[in-house]
Amino acid sequence: MNYVKLGRTGLDISPIALGCMSYGIPGRGKHQWVIGETESRTFIKKALDLGINFFDTANVYSDGTSEEIVGRALKDFAKRDEVVIATKVCNPVHSGPNGRGLSRKAIMSEIDKSLKRLGTDYIDLYQIHRWDDSTPIEETMEALHDVVKTGKARYIGASSMYAWQFQKANHVAEMNGWTRFVSMQNYINLLYREEEREMLPLCEEDGVAVIPWSPLARGRLTRNWDEESKRSRNDFLFHPLTTAVEQSDRKVVETVCEIATERNVPPAQIALAWVMQKSTVTAPIIGATKLDHLDDAVAALTFHLTQEEIIQLEAPYLPHPVLVI
Repeated sequence: MNYVKLGRTGLDISPIALGCMSYGIPGRGKHQWVIGETESRTFIKKALDLGINFFDTANVYSDGTSEEIVGRALKDFAKRDEVVIATKVCNPVHSGPNGRGLSRKAIMSEIDKSLKRLGTDYIDLYQIHRWDDSTPIEETMEALHDVVKTGKARYIGASSMYAWQFQKANHVAEMNGWTRFVSMQNYINLLYREEEREMLPLCEEDGVAVIPWSPLARGRLTRNWDEESKRSRNDFLFHPLTTAVEQSDRKVVETVCEIATERNVPPAQIALAWVMQKSTVTAPIIGATKLDHLDDAVAALTFHLTQEEIIQLEAPYLPHPVLVI
């Protein structure tokens, strides 16, 4: 595994992150396709064996049990200083007052809960899960700065939002001498390329690491259009994220499958290779519920699409409604 820097930081990460939303206690939280702890540990161990040192989770995944499972596995299988743990804050953790958002109260409370669940003294990359319209960005950025300065997090990052929001947050931090976001975790894949308009150029200009979530479009890019999976039947975000422009999207999927057949590789390898060939992308976050998903992801690192294949893959795409969900 050849490691890369996280943006302009000195932090070494694998050019693939293992997304840990699929690992939790079944029945807890919104994600009904998750696999339990015993099986989850097999995936985390294999990722480490393949050289993946970057693990992404969130405080809300399976009501926090994802953080617990990831924390225990990494403690058992890896040296803490060699792995990079990323988690997130913002989305609802309970229904009462102050149960969500990016207020100082929420951030200071949730960072301690995440540290306890993960069983670690610090988080490498602490990310805001979304933008919070109800909290002044100055309050959020100062609280995140204090989290870093107290040693509870090493770096901070952001997730899907408008480019102007991301720029505003970092500008506020810069003006006040606070810690800036070093990464952007956004939705980029062959079925959703709207980030190419503003966010990717902004990140390239500012040296921000881009770590896309769902680079395989919730699995839509890994199989024929009409095939279903347990996740596609149960994921509440599957249809909003993958059926906006169905006719052209179907053609994109067909092209992925055609090229995969021609090159004798799984469709996932083609779709991931397309994401990885973008110069602004640092490390896509891949989910894995079958062990060969990890093999496909690592194989994509050394799989090169021709310029003609890239043109073929991109040709059917039509503009999509901008999503920040």
